[in-house]
Amino acid sequence: MSSPSKRREMDLMKLMMSDYKVETINDGMQEFYVLFHGPKESPYYGGVWKVRVELPDAYPYKSPSIGFVNKIYHPNVDEMSGSVCLDVINQTWSPMFDLVNVFEVFLPQLLLYPNPSDPLNGEAAALMMRDRATYDQRVKEYCEKYAKKEDIGEVPEEKSSDEEMSEDEYDSSDEQVVGKADP
Repeated sequence: MSSPSKRREMDLMKLMMSDYKVETINDGMQEFYVLFHGPKESPYYGGVWKVRVELPDAYPYKSPSIGFVNKIYHPNVDEMSGSVCLDVINQTWSPMFDLVNVFEVFLPQLLLYPNPSDPLNGEAAALMMRDRATYDQRVKEYCEKYAKKEDIGEVPEEKSSDEEMSEDEYDSSDEQVVGKADP
């Protein structure tokens, strides 16, 4: 196994072990989806995005390709393709970085600190510079409309039958007990 493929495998496993939901494409390690949650203290908080990651043959010496699958309103993300304009990923990538860095540092920083002077979405950039409150509201609208678990093919978790009963269910089953408890 060559060094880049070992590193690819190691980085993917590290990403999976760090609580990110990862879904491989065609059972390979070069293309996969990762569920990414919007960072706290940002208008993206509460949003969930499916992010497509493609690792080039030369990874980690060449940066991964990152794109949002479901829509996101952001100056540095192309609204139609989901492509990310992120300086660290696109231009200053180093083999010292790994996939966990992308999802724990780079993407949260991108959402917390958009750069309207280097836009892929000119309308979002202009609105952000002109009226930050309206921009934040538009971001939240996009989160509501496009960034829920259902929008990325995730079904909200239902209560399983082995979970604890509610207090009402518990009280009603108590009444059916007959006789006295042993002393």
